Amino acid sequence: MSQQFSLAIHGGAGTITRNLLTPAKEAAYLSGLSHAISAGKSILSAGGSALDAVETAVIALENNPLFNAGKGAVFNHQGGHEMDASIMDGSNLMAGAVTCVQSLKNPVQAARWVMERSEHVLLSGAGAEKFAMEHGAVAESNDYFYDQFRFEQWQEAVASNSIQLDHSEKKFGTVGAVAMDSAGNLAAATSTGGMTNKKWGRIGDTPVIGSGTYANNHTCAISCTGHGEFFLRAVVAYDISCLMEYKGLTLKQACDLVVMEKLVKMGGEGGLIAVDHQGHIELPFNSEGMYRGWANNSNEEVLIYK
Repeated sequence: MSQQFSLAIHGGAGTITRNLLTPAKEAAYLSGLSHAISAGKSILSAGGSALDAVETAVIALENNPLFNAGKGAVFNHQGGHEMDASIMDGSNLMAGAVTCVQSLKNPVQAARWVMERSEHVLLSGAGAEKFAMEHGAVAESNDYFYDQFRFEQWQEAVASNSIQLDHSEKKFGTVGAVAMDSAGNLAAATSTGGMTNKKWGRIGDTPVIGSGTYANNHTCAISCTGHGEFFLRAVVAYDISCLMEYKGLTLKQACDLVVMEKLVKMGGEGGLIAVDHQGHIELPFNSEGMYRGWANNSNEEVLIYK
């Protein structure tokens, strides 16, 4: 019998209205999610680590321009890109993150190098890029990150002097993955291009360990997507772990309490993906939809709506 493993991914949550998502675009999103699931699953089914699986799945999403991370990152106020990513190893609570990087093809890879090859957890801006380059990161020009749809969103946001959450229909464009490998180790990774037309070097929850990303073998692994300011204030990822560790809640109970009650009371919209130390998967969201998928030894599924 093959060893048990669990994997979940997301490509953002929010008000993904059905009438704006053409059948062709829906098929493209589902295909992108399936590709990322396959990339992570191939590692886990071969006995690989949860850490390798979440990094690989997130890289697949970063390389897909449909998702607001890496290649499809949204434009900031200056017309450039500022990307954030983080990763955490549940076996030892080691973590790494980068924020406000502008040219790194795969920010999640840089986050892992911060975790494994530096004494730090979070590096920002030019320093994070310099560190990543020293370790072999691939840098891309602005042309690589350019996407016509994103450019048009930015132009709309500039014209109305507003900050947009990735899509005009308010989709929170973050990507992430969580996994439990056959050895029982947990890991989580998250990556984002942030908000369209963001100013002043704004940073959301994605690169903040405990808010947007968390993993602990004793409890769970979490990757969040939503209105980052609320997820920061609610320390969402760590709160779920704490509810399990200190109050004895199940993963489902903890996720429902945080996503469907605590966040809703604050006015925070979004969702998350979660896996616990027994391999149970939860994909809660309080928005209209969430690009998501999951897999284990016997099944896999990709979804957008409830």
